[in-house]
Amino acid sequence: MNVGVVVFPGSNCDRDVVWVTQGLLNQPTRMIWHEDSDLSDIDVVIVPGGFSYGDYLRCGAIARFSPVMQATIKHAEQGKLVLGICNGFQVLTEAGLLPGALVRNRDLHFVCDRVPLKVERTDLPWTNYYRTEEVITLPIAHGEGSYYADANTLKSLEENGQVLFRYCNAEGKSDQSSNPNGSLNHIAGICNRQGNVLGMMPHPERASDPSLGGVDGMRLFEGMLGAIAAIL
Repeated sequence: MNVGVVVFPGSNCDRDVVWVTQGLLNQPTRMIWHEDSDLSDIDVVIVPGGFSYGDYLRCGAIARFSPVMQATIKHAEQGKLVLGICNGFQVLTEAGLLPGALVRNRDLHFVCDRVPLKVERTDLPWTNYYRTEEVITLPIAHGEGSYYADANTLKSLEENGQVLFRYCNAEGKSDQSSNPNGSLNHIAGICNRQGNVLGMMPHPERASDPSLGGVDGMRLFEGMLGAIAAIL
């Protein structure tokens, strides 16, 4: 199976992802420049973290118009997998692949930390290697990571089980003290209705190598690759 990692001017987590998919999981991985539009050989597209196009205007607002994102939209429409991490999540909302928006953190400060997350659903490729309501720990690093959507969109996300990760404390309880950025409903990651597109603010690629002190993110990549292998 082939993994594609998008590279924008300003991306800075692209090689972190490549280290996981290619270096640790031994999967063929191609770095895709933002001007490229041929994804015919790619099974899963990963839009990494960073500051695409310098985050001018809004985070992800310019990246949405790139040739690679137009191709990624078509890739998703075919039912293929797309993962957006941090800035990648912001790009996916700007591109219309996921609802809502990521806005300035509640306290208007950049947050860099390791936080607990509750896994809400485990019947999708992204989470099928976790347990329902399992509490995992992943790093975050963002200034505009507060998830926002109107009331109807939030209601739809909850009713359709599109919230996959939620900020919580070590016991799995979600409240303001365990919410690092003010995200509505404590949302850390959502998918589209079909489940093939995931956007999340935490960084699973930074919690996949044992040498970094945590591997809770590795199961996301293993589940993703396992799901692809099952249909190839």
